[in-house]
Amino acid sequence: MTGRRLFQRRRTWAALLGVLALLAAVWINLPVMSTFSRSDRRVSGLPPAPAFRPGQRVLLLSPHPDDETLCCGGMIQQAVAAGAGVYVAWLTAGDGFEFDAALTGRTLHPGAQNLRELGNTRAREARRAVALLGVPAAHTFMLGYPDGALFRLFSVNYVQPYTSPRTRSSAVYVTGALTPQAPFSGQALEADLRRVLDRVQPDLVLVPAPQDFHPDHHTLTYLALRLMADRGQEDRLRFWVVHGGLEWPVPKGRHPELPLTVPPRARALPWQRVDLTAQQQARKVQAIDTYRSQTRIMGRFLRAFDRRNELLSPAALPPLSAPASPSPALAH
Repeated sequence: MTGRRLFQRRRTWAALLGVLALLAAVWINLPVMSTFSRSDRRVSGLPPAPAFRPGQRVLLLSPHPDDETLCCGGMIQQAVAAGAGVYVAWLTAGDGFEFDAALTGRTLHPGAQNLRELGNTRAREARRAVALLGVPAAHTFMLGYPDGALFRLFSVNYVQPYTSPRTRSSAVYVTGALTPQAPFSGQALEADLRRVLDRVQPDLVLVPAPQDFHPDHHTLTYLALRLMADRGQEDRLRFWVVHGGLEWPVPKGRHPELPLTVPPRARALPWQRVDLTAQQQARKVQAIDTYRSQTRIMGRFLRAFDRRNELLSPAALPPLSAPASPSPALAH
């Protein structure tokens, strides 16, 4: 076979694979996929999560601004309506998304200053979002550690401060942070988390499940499990997922009539269902749309969490008798 024919054959196969990938993306994002997979039937059969109680103290630990609304915007409203005290702490300001900084700063080459401005923008968006959900500013804590680097702080930079290659910062710079100029180290992060736990004295702590794909998310899980175990209160943890598997949640975009299905990466967890009213869904979407820095880039992903329920697990791992389920390959 000549080189020209080989080149043409490779081009043909590449084009064919591209078309198949496009068709797969279209198919997986059709509303029919939820029914086709029968995953909606499983959701309807899940037990309801226990209702929030008056006087209960609920702390939501969010890796980035917007996670708290995506996972739990309806639950936050229900807890507030029940008379519980709701508190939200963000571990990072979400300052690691360079494409986002380019759009926000209107520059093709965002620098460290643009990324720091993005961090402050997302911190302001976060406070506005939870205010819409009923959480007062006095119940919020911005820790401001580096986006995308929580595992480094948990491991190799536990003592030695880390310098973010994006913001060029080695200490907390975000306006209104809980501990301004705290070094980017695991020790400082743990100290801030302990400070939050001491102030709130939570009865429930809502955190990502360890199966969540994003490294910042499952690193927060490890931290929360260790800190709550130190207090003898690991039974107060409840778990949620935002990055749950290839294309999850499907379909993308707003589909408020559909259920939020069980995430593939955590399908064996003992999930409980939290049903939302139409009013709670509408307010959740308003809070999502507050994150303008994010919705103009990944709005279809964020708005895919506008579903008629949310999910919560009382355990970080499946029951010992449950068969292990393989995790699908995921795009970063």
